Amino acid sequence: MNSTSRLKRLGLVASTAIFIAMSPALAADITLGSSTEPSSLDPQFSRTGNNQNVAAQIFDRLIEPDPNLQVTPALAESWTNVDPTTWRVKLRPGVVFQDGSPLTTEDVIYSLERAKDIPNSPAPFSGNVGAIASMKAVDPLTIEFKTKSPTPEFIEQIGLVYIVQKKLAEGKSIEAFNDRSAAIGTGAYKVKEWVPGDHITLVRNDKFWGKKPAFDTVTIKFIANDAARVAALRSGSVDLIDAVPPGDVKTLEKTKGIKLSSIASARNIYLALDSSRDESPFVVGADGKPLNPNPLKDQRVRQALSKLINRQLIVDRLLDGAGEPAGQLVPVGIGGSDPSLKPTAPDVAGAKKLLADAGFPQGFGITLHTSNDRFAGDAETAQAIGQMFAQGGLKVNGVVAQPYNVYATAAGKQTFSAFIFSLGNTTPTSATGLRNLLMTQNKEAGTGSFNRTKYSNPAFDAKMKEAMAEFDVEKRVALLKEATKIAIDDVGFVPLFWPKVYWASKDNITYTANRGEDFMATLAGQAQ
Repeated sequence: MNSTSRLKRLGLVASTAIFIAMSPALAADITLGSSTEPSSLDPQFSRTGNNQNVAAQIFDRLIEPDPNLQVTPALAESWTNVDPTTWRVKLRPGVVFQDGSPLTTEDVIYSLERAKDIPNSPAPFSGNVGAIASMKAVDPLTIEFKTKSPTPEFIEQIGLVYIVQKKLAEGKSIEAFNDRSAAIGTGAYKVKEWVPGDHITLVRNDKFWGKKPAFDTVTIKFIANDAARVAALRSGSVDLIDAVPPGDVKTLEKTKGIKLSSIASARNIYLALDSSRDESPFVVGADGKPLNPNPLKDQRVRQALSKLINRQLIVDRLLDGAGEPAGQLVPVGIGGSDPSLKPTAPDVAGAKKLLADAGFPQGFGITLHTSNDRFAGDAETAQAIGQMFAQGGLKVNGVVAQPYNVYATAAGKQTFSAFIFSLGNTTPTSATGLRNLLMTQNKEAGTGSFNRTKYSNPAFDAKMKEAMAEFDVEKRVALLKEATKIAIDDVGFVPLFWPKVYWASKDNITYTANRGEDFMATLAGQAQ
């Protein structure tokens, strides 16, 4: 059944089980089938998952989230909050880059300076370093940081920036990483070859400071098409795949020689609405021209669009139940989640009344944009929402799906009016996600780095500033809940669902499922 007929019925077709015989022997090599590919080998170019999955195998960070998003030491052996605006970070001794050069405090300071302004980044790290007022090396392994204001989650911010080698990166563009001359980190694997659009080959770094990787050579094949990726695993041409389509889960569970790993993700799939501009390019009147004023600036219109979406139906029918409808940014278990904020219930009549009250009784024209290879069901979700909007009286002029590499860059340039995106939460609380996604964009303050719609709400900003300065954990979490409620009531974004994610592998491969949805060889192993 094709995607269109599937959406018309909002049903799924069971795949035919293909039984394959797989050799129990495992070579010291592994081939991954990845749903996405990086846009650059510069680890600081973009925080998006397609780039980070590759970067994390080549480069390291000061800290590393564990599978449940709790902070663990990495290049930073320890850190101390000396006073509300002073931090001391102790680097791990004996770490060297893959070319044998020692990791120094200069490399770390340079990396954090560099992250402030990477040209054309679709998802920059500027928010991670915005709190830094100054940095200085106290001794060869210790850096003292001064922050602009009290920042309780400072280590979680700077700790997630990848550390590059100063002598190789200074004065260079991202091309120096893409041609591999600067793509030399401290990570578990070294880059051997990158063929954009096809594959990347990594080889084990024998100088790695951490646990020895399980594989000598890692080949990552870029296979965006879901069916092709699953077929590659079944045929044995790859050993491990990510982003298993929910409709294939039951079949793969019954397939001899294949096993699944899964976990409830903290990634929020959401609808972004261009609420900041007087005119938005894909919100039009009957004449096809952009409306002025832009309807999406009206809170009632945003509330109406949220009411037109049947989240449970999307999860049940398009994701085969592999998800949870969302009413806020983070799920239960992440600090700042507010149990009182439920997913907006579908209410077509209520939505039409809100549209009429806002001056749009006949609706208006709108085009939806989405990626088609970022997460399971991304294009289908957008098409389903388009149908739901049409039922509410909007004229849906199109649903445009693009490859994520192209799409993410365009979204960062305010090219779209209403678009499906996702935010992966990688920290123990909602603070980082809220700061990056919804606070008013301010590069100097490090806020709004992922705020692709330029949303701005002074009350939300004020509450977030309180939360980010509060060192008492319980009080900080309470303030994050208050900030979240302000943004949700104002429909600063439209949360849709948190997916359940699956990886599939040959049965002689192990894989560590993780809430961050990371897909890399460092999380794979050989079954005993």
